[in-house]
Amino acid sequence: MASGEMVFFSRPQSAAVKIVAPPAKAQEPVGNNGKNSPRKDMTQRQCRNILIYGSCKFQDKGCNFYHPSHDNPSPAPPESPVPTPALPAHTVNAPVFVPKRHRSPIPSPTSPPQYPPILQSTETHSSGSPSPTADSGSDAVESSNDDQNDNARSGPVATSTPNPSAAVFEPFNFAQSNQYEFVPSYPESYEIVQAPMPDYDTPANEMYYPTSAAFARQPLLYHLYTQPRSDDLELRYFVPDDIREELQRRSETVHMAPVPGLNLPEDLQDYHSLAPLEPVSGDRRKFGSWHSAVYRAVNSKDGQTYVLRRIENFRLPSVDAFTSIEAWRRIKHPNIVSVKEAFTTRAFGDSSLVVVYDYHPNATTLFENHVKAKAGQVSNGRGNRTQERIPERTLWSYIVQIASAVKAVHDAGLSVRVIDVTKVLITSKNRVRISSCGIVDVLMYEARQDISMLQHEDLAMFGKLISVLCCHHPNAANHPQKALDQINRNYSVDVKNLVISLMSKMNIQGKKPIDQVVDVIARHTMQEFEEAQNAVDRLEGGLMSELENGRLFRLLCKFGFINERPEFALDLRWSETGDRYIIKLFRDYVFHQVDEHGKPVVNLSHVLTCLNKLDAGTDERIMLVSPDEQSCLVVTYKEVKSYIESAFNELRAG
Repeated sequence: MASGEMVFFSRPQSAAVKIVAPPAKAQEPVGNNGKNSPRKDMTQRQCRNILIYGSCKFQDKGCNFYHPSHDNPSPAPPESPVPTPALPAHTVNAPVFVPKRHRSPIPSPTSPPQYPPILQSTETHSSGSPSPTADSGSDAVESSNDDQNDNARSGPVATSTPNPSAAVFEPFNFAQSNQYEFVPSYPESYEIVQAPMPDYDTPANEMYYPTSAAFARQPLLYHLYTQPRSDDLELRYFVPDDIREELQRRSETVHMAPVPGLNLPEDLQDYHSLAPLEPVSGDRRKFGSWHSAVYRAVNSKDGQTYVLRRIENFRLPSVDAFTSIEAWRRIKHPNIVSVKEAFTTRAFGDSSLVVVYDYHPNATTLFENHVKAKAGQVSNGRGNRTQERIPERTLWSYIVQIASAVKAVHDAGLSVRVIDVTKVLITSKNRVRISSCGIVDVLMYEARQDISMLQHEDLAMFGKLISVLCCHHPNAANHPQKALDQINRNYSVDVKNLVISLMSKMNIQGKKPIDQVVDVIARHTMQEFEEAQNAVDRLEGGLMSELENGRLFRLLCKFGFINERPEFALDLRWSETGDRYIIKLFRDYVFHQVDEHGKPVVNLSHVLTCLNKLDAGTDERIMLVSPDEQSCLVVTYKEVKSYIESAFNELRAG
């Protein structure tokens, strides 16, 4: 800035250009004769600026009120009231008195609510002074208001008790109060009454609103998290709604508190916060010939959530039975639920075997998705539901993924032994994983069999699983001819030939059976590979949008550190002076715009555009207007960015 120009900010090198609006002319009232003439009562009243500040800067610019001279301060004309002397300097410069808000005590559940009234009085008088009446005119009322303002500036003043007849009581306005000022702490005996909930379906109510719980819990309304997008600009900065909602559901499931009163161990080896993942009432689940239960638990070492499958009343024959668990731990495959560890415990009151797996929230089995009868479905009389037929493309996706997992297990010298519709999980859209691996090896350790024969049995179970999925019936594999007929009617010949080959236990000399299966499904493997690549591209696109969000979030954090800061370096107006004032005006330009009707402009595209230009530091010029609309500044995004970096570095330096 040149030396001859006026310095507006404390920093002399600021490139901001100040544009000052011309002073508005005082509006003169129009008389009855059609000419501009001041009102008679205005010339007889002393200017209020003289009373407050001791001088009036508009005295020679058209102010119509009475101004006494500085050399000979004479009183007002006889017809005007006697003016009050100017306020002393210490009273004018005193801080504004702000009454403190006191927290009201928590009302008792049985007592009616107490509404604090607001006392409004026209004037506060000392003892013996009369109250002004309605006949005293507007001058008396304005004088009273000035007295009250003076009292507020000079601090609290001792006054007498106001006259109850002159007071007006109004009910407390809850709309203007801070309803989140404090959180009541209820005693332990205080009962939380559950309010009537919306009419959701019954299973959801039973799951989310247990009657035995002390505190009611509401499910998240995922569709209300974001509003429908209006343009393509916002699509680049937010994860697609379907992916976002799915991830939020998983996060909610992971952090869901266990239901109390289930009598589960508080600590199991290194795991705590046990919660059942299967229904605890009704028929007990079985794993082969043993009763089984599945729990979710948190590891105290790494803080991660895992799945614990417990086999009840099992006595380990030998420690060597855990050898297969060590081999399963080394298998890492995208279509196999990874095995972590296994141990025995008596924490449940019996001798139990516990095998730990990775946890995939909200996973369901193939049986629950495609075989189990659901409410509202109509059977055709033979136990089949043709309207639920799995698309052949989805069926081939299941086949390719399971075949890939089986090949990884067979190449490691093991056998799966649990290829069943109740043990294959769907963890995301058309993504399947084989679960409960390694348990049968421990349970059947004493009855060890040839590994080659076990691998052939894996292929037979694989063929039965495909038959069950195609026929939507759990006993379809027990009637192979009927199952093949239905497969031939609903699917291509390739599916039928694959089932026949698996059920007949492929056996070609010099080649593993699973390698033969891979050769048969090779054409469909390429299609699955292409779908997997497309899915990766979609997820990377969503990740890129979150990357942009992180960049903009760091910018907003810098705004929060700088703007409206109450004090820094013993300067109470640090955030309101110098370049920080420009940062504040830019914040108002981005977030506090209004339209021609005075309504707030809530335009997310405008915010994203401004923040991106700020982050890039473009040379585009913008006009920043002060809140009083009396001055304007023309700056560039590059200059605002440099001001933000300078102020933030100053804060970091401390």
